[in-house]
Amino acid sequence: MAKPANPEKLPFVGKITEFLEEKAPKHVRQAIRDGKDKILDLNFPYDKLMKSGEYDAHMDALQIQLVHMMYDVIRTGKRLVVVFEGRDAAGKGGTIERVRMNLNPRSAYIVALPKPTERRSTQWYFQRYTDWLPAGGEIALFDRSWYNRGVVERVFGFATEDQRETFFRQLPGFEQSLVDDGIILVKLWLNVSRAEQLRRFLEREGDPLKQWKLSPIDIDGLAKWDDYTDAIRDTLARSHTLYAPWTVIRSDDKRRARIAAIQTILNAVDYKHKDSKAIGEIDHQIVGGPGILLD
Repeated sequence: MAKPANPEKLPFVGKITEFLEEKAPKHVRQAIRDGKDKILDLNFPYDKLMKSGEYDAHMDALQIQLVHMMYDVIRTGKRLVVVFEGRDAAGKGGTIERVRMNLNPRSAYIVALPKPTERRSTQWYFQRYTDWLPAGGEIALFDRSWYNRGVVERVFGFATEDQRETFFRQLPGFEQSLVDDGIILVKLWLNVSRAEQLRRFLEREGDPLKQWKLSPIDIDGLAKWDDYTDAIRDTLARSHTLYAPWTVIRSDDKRRARIAAIQTILNAVDYKHKDSKAIGEIDHQIVGGPGILLD
């Protein structure tokens, strides 16, 4: 009987381990080697992950609240936009899945746009995003958004400084227009420590079901931590407004981060059968404005 052919090795498998062994700062490398099943960030307010039973019970209650919210959005014609941004491997995808898992797929959709085409790149920058804004009774969950220009495009030089400055001049008016038109706009920034980010990349590298998530940006970005930090702080400082504030969530514990993200969304929407007790109090040890960001 012929042996099955070996699967083709994906191009980025091994690159994360190579970075860990050859280029990662010594303290990051040491934290990963010594911190199995522990929270690696010494500045994180908890030294242990949230217990699974506590998490499951709270998440079940939040899912019911999300369904109530969805029903009310459809019934009343509300429009909700949730922007999910954050460091690579901060848990955006998993958080979006938990928000979306029990919602009506006809009314709650994920927007994850690919690299713009040549034609798209000549359009007004915000145009490709306005095409995906919700109609009445809909929820748009943006898995990355127009804030690419503020962070990733700065770090990798995909936009000129003039283009970036134009973005920041137009941004307040763009978001103000969304809010003035009745759209409920929630902006979430998920942040993760450097050691935890690298650990999550290593987990992806070692899992055949998650290796597809690795990209050239992930690999090249590992050495650009400080550049990302500068771009993130600048972007959040220039786009945190009274009408469109950022909620920053420290996400080294994915369970706590997912709960905090859903609580923030539910708190932003008025809906029938809203249960504040079921939603619970926001954990301000891991949730705040841009000032909560740490290196």
